[in-house]
Amino acid sequence: MAYDAVLSSYEKTSFSDGRWTRDLYRKGSGPAVIIIHEMPGLHPGILPFADRVAEAGMTVFLPVLFGVPGRPAGHPASLLTMISGMCVRFEFNAWRSGKSSPIADWLRALAAKAHAECGGKGVGAVGMCFTGGFALAMVTEPAVVAPVLSQPSLPLPMGPGKAKREGAIDASPAEIACARRRHAEEGLTVLGLRFRGDPFVQDARFETLKRELGEAFEAIELDPQDAAPGPMAHPHSVLTVNLAEEGPTKAAEQRVIAFFRERTGAK
Repeated sequence: MAYDAVLSSYEKTSFSDGRWTRDLYRKGSGPAVIIIHEMPGLHPGILPFADRVAEAGMTVFLPVLFGVPGRPAGHPASLLTMISGMCVRFEFNAWRSGKSSPIADWLRALAAKAHAECGGKGVGAVGMCFTGGFALAMVTEPAVVAPVLSQPSLPLPMGPGKAKREGAIDASPAEIACARRRHAEEGLTVLGLRFRGDPFVQDARFETLKRELGEAFEAIELDPQDAAPGPMAHPHSVLTVNLAEEGPTKAAEQRVIAFFRERTGAK
């Protein structure tokens, strides 16, 4: 089955930073926004949000970091993506705190190229779940002006050392310091979204983000009762699977899109 048929309205291309080459899908016009998919890959549930960003006057870039593009999140084979090597692949830092994933280098290079091509004041970026913290690591690239962390789940809060990892974030001290400096010098703000009680995004992690980033961090913490039903026992995916078409989750999505428009200079 050609799962990527659901992406037919997007232009497929690829990007290499000299170290890694990844496919990506592109749509729209105006300043660039990089939407980094969640587990288990670039599934169809991400596309309504991506389409709305494009409709709001921005060029959407959907890089493929893992999984099969277009394959439904609930497909039985998708489970293999989550348990067969993702947590030990070199490109990703799933366990260690105080360190970003190496793939952030590729994402920063993509942001610089996208800004050069699409113009505007800079580039928006949102990570989700496994990739949720990647947008914070990207702020060391000056082109990134609108970073969003949606349910940032790394380092994974499970296994030995679970309690310590619950309050940890997958960004280096230098990346955090860069975000604080850019807030002081240019008003950079980092948005963070989660459902309260999410076992993958504990209270302690958002408290760390608030403490480390201070006024540079805008937290949007949602009541799980306001989520659309999903496959997990507790709502998790703020902008995709658990996004309800009205109420607080819809308001959160609209805040993210407005944030991208404001910061990138979309018309």
